[in-house]
Amino acid sequence: MKSAKSALASMVLLACSASVASAAGAGSGTVTFSGEILESACSITPESVDQPVPLGSVSKSQLNNGGIGTKQYFNIELTGCSLTGLTDNTVKATFTGTGATAVPGALALNGVAGAGILLTEFDGTAITLGTATRPKGITAGSNTLTFGAQLKGQTSTTTTVGTGTFTAVTNFALAYQS
Repeated sequence: MKSAKSALASMVLLACSASVASAAGAGSGTVTFSGEILESACSITPESVDQPVPLGSVSKSQLNNGGIGTKQYFNIELTGCSLTGLTDNTVKATFTGTGATAVPGALALNGVAGAGILLTEFDGTAITLGTATRPKGITAGSNTLTFGAQLKGQTSTTTTVGTGTFTAVTNFALAYQS
């Protein structure tokens, strides 16, 4: 009887250690949370903080001599807006980044020469890097700020637009009118 109890105890102990060993090999990971708390009239949705805007594949012949690509629109989504403390219920956006030498006023491309990205208001008015946009009206709750981006080639007729893949980054800051 004693050896049957010993054998049973050994089997239970062996089963427990096998399940612990199995669980230990199942994998592990880390979850990191980040963000920022601001003194601001609105929150910016997570999707708007860091977003891709694909400009497609554009022929260099379309961009030569100052030609432009198709405009792509992008949004900055605001949520939880409160108008308390605002004098005229508006917000301005300022876009910053490296300017293109080949296309004055445009955002520089990393990887391709002779072109840049023009940023525009929704109505097509050009946005100058480092200068605030026209004021946009906001209401309590959620709001959408819409802007455009399009490729533009240099206007020089002596050189052409380069080819290849590119990236470009602009940062934006919002200023509420208080």
